[in-house]
Amino acid sequence: MPNAHARETLDGLAEEIFELTSMSSAVRSASKRGAAGQSLTETEFLALDALAKNSPQTVGAIQKTVGVLPAQMSRVVRALEDKPSSPLIECQINPQDRRRIDVTLTAAGRKAHTAYREARLGLTKELLREMSVEDREEFMRLLRLLRMGIAKRLKSR
Repeated sequence: MPNAHARETLDGLAEEIFELTSMSSAVRSASKRGAAGQSLTETEFLALDALAKNSPQTVGAIQKTVGVLPAQMSRVVRALEDKPSSPLIECQINPQDRRRIDVTLTAAGRKAHTAYREARLGLTKELLREMSVEDREEFMRLLRLLRMGIAKRLKSR
């Protein structure tokens, strides 16, 4: 039965991806606890990441990118503005539409984003070094296909 085998393979791949993302989250949580200065939550990082790619943005645009509810986005914005060391973002009323708030990444925010991102990439780089060049290239090709599929879904929602 080719359909049963294809379904088992698809289910197996989905399970592997699920396990990989679950384990990755656990490793990130553990490394954040052990890393000095890592005081960002995952959602705060995602907000900074959106701003690092395109700043300024409205709170609503960041909320859509991050995928949280408005109340949670308000808490994230406040937390990023009120970081004890230095504000990571700056908020200003949009001059064209006074109902909107424009959010800009500060220099401290860019530094915090880079540090958090590098910490997250560290383990992945270590694991990838253990793979052969050919395996890494094939893995990259497949990951790009998966990422393009996810991006397409996100655009259509």
